[in-house]
Amino acid sequence: MNKYIIGATLVVALFSCKQNSEPISEETIATESKKANDFFEASFKEDVSISPMLQTQLGVKTNYGEWDDFSNQAEAKELERAKNRLAYLNDSLNVNALNKETALSYTLYKQDLEHTIEDYAFRLYNYPVNQMHGMHAEIPAFLINMHSINSVEDAEAYISRLKGLEKVYADVSENLSIRETNGIMPPKFVFEKVIGDSKNLIKGRPFEKSNEVSALMEDFTTKVNTLSIPKDEKEDLLNKAEKALTEQVRPAFEGLISTMQDQQQRATVENGVWKFPKGDQFYNLALKRTTTTSLTANEIHEIGLNEVARIHKEMEQIMQDVGFNGTLQDFFKFMREDEKFYYKNTVEDKQAYKDKATAIINTMKGTLDKLFNTKPKAELVVKAVEPFREKSAGKAFYQQPAIDGSRPGTYYVNLYDMSAMPTYQMEALAYHEGIPGHHMQIAISQELENIPAFRKHSFYTAYVEGWALYSEYIPKEVGYYKDPYSDFGRLAMELWRSCRLVVDTGIHAKKWTREEGIEYYKKNTPNAESDCIKMVERHIVMPGQATAYKVGMNKILELRNLSEEKLGSNFDIKEFHDIILKDGALPLDILTQKVEAWIASK
Repeated sequence: MNKYIIGATLVVALFSCKQNSEPISEETIATESKKANDFFEASFKEDVSISPMLQTQLGVKTNYGEWDDFSNQAEAKELERAKNRLAYLNDSLNVNALNKETALSYTLYKQDLEHTIEDYAFRLYNYPVNQMHGMHAEIPAFLINMHSINSVEDAEAYISRLKGLEKVYADVSENLSIRETNGIMPPKFVFEKVIGDSKNLIKGRPFEKSNEVSALMEDFTTKVNTLSIPKDEKEDLLNKAEKALTEQVRPAFEGLISTMQDQQQRATVENGVWKFPKGDQFYNLALKRTTTTSLTANEIHEIGLNEVARIHKEMEQIMQDVGFNGTLQDFFKFMREDEKFYYKNTVEDKQAYKDKATAIINTMKGTLDKLFNTKPKAELVVKAVEPFREKSAGKAFYQQPAIDGSRPGTYYVNLYDMSAMPTYQMEALAYHEGIPGHHMQIAISQELENIPAFRKHSFYTAYVEGWALYSEYIPKEVGYYKDPYSDFGRLAMELWRSCRLVVDTGIHAKKWTREEGIEYYKKNTPNAESDCIKMVERHIVMPGQATAYKVGMNKILELRNLSEEKLGSNFDIKEFHDIILKDGALPLDILTQKVEAWIASK
C-alpha cells in the first residue's frame, strides 16, 4: 500500500509539500503527473462518449438523438470498466511521483472506482421509478430542460429521442421486474403517485382530443416555432413529432404503467430498507457513501435529536422577540396558518413568488465581495417546476448550467401548493438553491481550470448539500435576515434538516412507520403537513440521502471554527471559502485534511 492511501482516505501529507527521503526529480514528477492526468482525461472522454445524455448536459451534440443504456447489462459494463481502470492505477502509475494536485485527483478517482466495485453488490437496491427522481418523470424533464432546438437537425434528434422511449421504458420495466424478483419493490404509496404522473404525460393532444396540449408536444412546438425556417418545414416536423408521440411514446408509457399497476397489487406498506435482504448492511453503506464519514445510524440519530433541541431554543428566543404569547407549538401553528406568510394559489401570486425569489438572489449578488474572492460566471434563473410533475416533486431543487455556457443554472421552485411555500423561508431557500449555495458551488466547480474534467462533475452529497445549508447561514453574518420572521425561516430550514437525521435513521434503522415519521415532523417543525408527508416519503425512497445536509454543514462550520481559533487575526473568511470551493466537491474526510493543511501553512 503506498504512503498516500490509507483505507482509500488521503492523509494530510498529501496537502503538504514534504519530500520523500529519496528526492524525485521535477522531470519525473512532471512526467508521471501528465501520465495520470492524460488517463483521467481519456477515461472521462470515454464516459462522455458512451452517454448521449451526459453529452447533452455538457452542450455536446454528437449523439443528440440517442439515450443512455438503461438495460440491466449497463451496470455490468460499468463494473468491468472500473476494474480495468483500477488495475491501471495500481500497476501503471507511481503515486509517489505525482504533484500535489494530481495526487489528490488520483486519490479521488481511485476511491470512486473502489466504491463502484464494492457497490455493485447492491446495484438493485434502489427504486428506478419513484416520486422524487423516477425515470418516468426524469426522462421527459430531460427533453424539456436539456434538449435545445437550434436547427432542423436538433428537432430531428428530439423526434429520434421520442421514438427511442419505447426501448428506454422497456428496459426500465425489466429492471423493475428484476428488482421484485430479488425482494426489492417500492412501498404501496409510491405507485399511486408515479402512475398518476405517468398518465399525465400521455394526456392532451395528440394523445386525445382535448383543449390541452401534452407537455412534450407543447415543448417541441414551442422550440420548433423559434426556428427561422419555412412554415411547411415546421409543419412537417410537428407532424413527425405527433406521429412519434402516438406510435412510440404512448405505448412506451402504457407499458411502464402496466408494469407498475401489476406490481402495485403486491406492494406492501413496509417502508424501511430493513425489509430488503441484507437491508441493514445496505443502509450502513448508504450512510457511509452519503455522508463520507464513518458515523453510524445511531450516532446520526443522536446528532439530530441534539440539534432539534438546540434550534428549538433559538426559535423560542425569536418568539419572545416578536412578542408572541404561547408555546413553541402555538407559534408553529401561527406560522403555518397566518395568511400574511403565504402567497395565494393564483397565477399572479405564483409569478410574484418567482419575482421575489429572483430579487433576493440579485440582492445577494451585490454582497458577495464581502464573503468571496471567487464567483461564478454562469447565470442563474428561477423557474417553476413543470405542471406534469409538480404534484409529487420536492419543494425546490437546482439544475446545473451547461459547462459551455449555453444553458444557465436553474433554481426550481414548486408552486403547486403555495401553502407549502411560506414567505418567511424565501430567503433561506433562495440562498440554498441559488447564491451562495448550489449555483455558486457547482458553477465554480465546473469553471475551474486546474482540475481534471471528472472532478468538475463529481458530486459528494455531504459536501454539496452541506455547502448549500451552510450558505443559508452565512448571509446572516453580512446583514441579511433583518426580519425576525425571516430569521425564524432560516432556523426552520436548519431544523428541517436536523429532523431528517432523526427520521431517516428512524425509518431505515429503527423500523419507524411512515405515520410515525410524519408525526415527528408535524410535532417538531412549523412546516405544512403536505411538506411533512413529502419529506417522509422522500426518506423512504432515497435511504440515507437526506442525512447529508446537516452532517455536511456541521463539518464545514467545525472546520471554520477550527480555522478561526487557530489563525486568530490571520483568519480571512474569503480565503477560507476559497479553500472550501476551489478544488471542486470533496469527501468530508479529505476536505478536513485540506483545511488542516491550510491552517498549518499559515
